Amino acid sequence: MPASRPASRRSLKSDLARVDAHRIRKSEYEELPELDEEMLARAKISKGGRPPSENPRKQLTLRLPADVIERWKATGPGWQTRMAERLSKVR
Repeated sequence: MPASRPASRRSLKSDLARVDAHRIRKSEYEELPELDEEMLARAKISKGGRPPSENPRKQLTLRLPADVIERWKATGPGWQTRMAERLSKVR
């Protein structure tokens, strides 16, 4: 799920002004090794992320009364998952 807003300064724990102000010097380039064929041969590509679900969810638009939604929200975080579990038991 993509981030809906940028990370806060507190969560980054970094001095962004200092990072932005840094200018790369020639000596910093000299610290980097030159890529050769052996390095490229050892490289691994990782797609990362979550493995595909065996039972993927599908998006659906559903209109419910406001009081029903508020009661579910009042149960705390994860209310959508709990609602989905309850609905899956109804057959």
